[in-house]
Amino acid sequence: MKLTLMEFLSLDGVSQGPGSPDEDTSGGFTQGGWFVPHMDETFMQQAADWLAEADGLLLGRRTYEEFAQAWPNMTDPDDLFAEKMNSVPKYVASNSLTKADWTPSTILSGDIPAKVAELKQQNGRELQIHGSARLGQSLLAAGLIDEVRLVIAPVVVGSGRRLFPDGGAPAGLKLVRHQVTPAGMAIHTYETAGLPQYGSYEGK
Repeated sequence: MKLTLMEFLSLDGVSQGPGSPDEDTSGGFTQGGWFVPHMDETFMQQAADWLAEADGLLLGRRTYEEFAQAWPNMTDPDDLFAEKMNSVPKYVASNSLTKADWTPSTILSGDIPAKVAELKQQNGRELQIHGSARLGQSLLAAGLIDEVRLVIAPVVVGSGRRLFPDGGAPAGLKLVRHQVTPAGMAIHTYETAGLPQYGSYEGK
C-alpha cells in the first residue's frame, strides 16, 4: 500500500485544532476551528475522493480518540465520509492505548516505523494518515511516506503546533498536483523525493 499523509494547515504552518474550538486545546491552544470557515464543495469533494482510495487509516492516539468519539455517531447515508470512516480498517500507533473499540481497529505498539513498513507490504491502494501530525513527522523522517497532501487555509493562526516544527528532519518533495478552491484553500499534493537538494545561486 502507498502511505499518504493528509494535513490541514494554516499559512503559518499550524496543524492543531482545525475543526473546532475544543478539538485540541493542549498546550493552552485557544484558536481552534480556523479551518472550518474556508471549507467549500470543491474541498469536500476532493477529500471524499481521497478517502475513497483508502484501504486503511493510520492514526495517532489523540486523533484516533477524537475520531472514535465522533464518527460512530454519524450514520447519515448521504454523508460523503461516514460509511467509509466507520468501515475501513484503522491502525492506531500508540504505546499507551490498551484497547480500541472503534471497529475494525488494531493497535500498533513498539517499533512503530517497522510495523508501518510491514503494513505497506500488504496488498491495497492507500494507507492514509489523517491529522496525527507528530506521527506523520516521524514517518516522514523514517522515509516511509510516499505522498503528502496539504490543504492550506488562507489564515494566519499565530500560535499552535506545527506540522513542520523547528528541528524536524529535512525532506525533499516534488509537487505533482495543485488546485485552489473557490473559498481560497490551496491544495498541494507532493511525492516524497528523498533528501533536499542544495545549490548556490551564482547569477548571470
